[in-house]
Amino acid sequence: MSSTSVTAGKYSIKSILESFGIGIALLLLIVFFSVTTEHFLSSNNITNILSQVTINLILAIGMTFVILIGGIDLSVGSVMAFAAVVAGKAISIEGMGPAELIILACVAGLAAGFLCGLLNGVITAYWALPSFIVTLGMLNIARGAGLHISDARTIYSFPFEFEEFGSKLFYGVPIVFLVALSLVFVAWVVLTRTVFGRILYGIGNNEEAVRLAGHRVFRYKVAAFTICGLMAGIAAIVYMARLNISSPIAGIGFELNAIAGVIIGGTSLNGGRGSIIGTLLGVFIIGVLANGLILLGLSDFMRQMITGVVIIVAVILDHYRAKYAS
Repeated sequence: MSSTSVTAGKYSIKSILESFGIGIALLLLIVFFSVTTEHFLSSNNITNILSQVTINLILAIGMTFVILIGGIDLSVGSVMAFAAVVAGKAISIEGMGPAELIILACVAGLAAGFLCGLLNGVITAYWALPSFIVTLGMLNIARGAGLHISDARTIYSFPFEFEEFGSKLFYGVPIVFLVALSLVFVAWVVLTRTVFGRILYGIGNNEEAVRLAGHRVFRYKVAAFTICGLMAGIAAIVYMARLNISSPIAGIGFELNAIAGVIIGGTSLNGGRGSIIGTLLGVFIIGVLANGLILLGLSDFMRQMITGVVIIVAVILDHYRAKYAS
């Protein structure tokens, strides 16, 4: 094969679209809304977009681990609300200083998310049940538990330092977004530079082959769901810090945003293919689209319809990617 043909294949339109299609789509969206709206590129609006995508991004990081092994987690929104209620109860304890309360709330919220994810993973992997059904059950369990613990009431009034964490900016960039970005980097390292990450991809491609190679698939599946639950716990802490409340009805529909971000970002619903960078770009596409449509003056109903169309198109493209790959 000549060097010319190799170069032509490497830089063909198809390979460029496969490698950079999501980034190009995001860039086109930014250009479109910059031209058609007046304030899209203002510093305040960019800060708003970064704040708005933060929670979806954290949830989507965990969802990427689960979808890569061929599963799905429908409970992350409810688990986030449950973890927020648990953390809200902890931070409302009297007789402790602000620092102790914040640490206690973070530990309680993360533990709640971790345990829900662990339970999802153990039940799904041990009995080889469809994750769709198991996490649908967890969706109701976590939501009901949050409503029961809080008596269906919103918890207010957290320490000032906690609220400051959620609203503070670093050169115009929300601190909470930088936290989410650091989680993206950690997830990227785990998925691309560790044996654990490669085995997750392997399970999504051919679970039986991974098992025959001597790896304990059960443990890796449980770990993927546990990471997803832990991310829901982190999202709960960020949610509380941003809004200074803890509500048992928080996070409704967030699981769909997380799944949409992962799928639009190029991770296959069948597992085994995708990247955390794609998830980052996919979440931004949803965030930019939602923000831009608001600036264009479209109604909430129209925004939901357009976002739904984008998700369906992403799934269709994923179908053809999988078809050509096979």
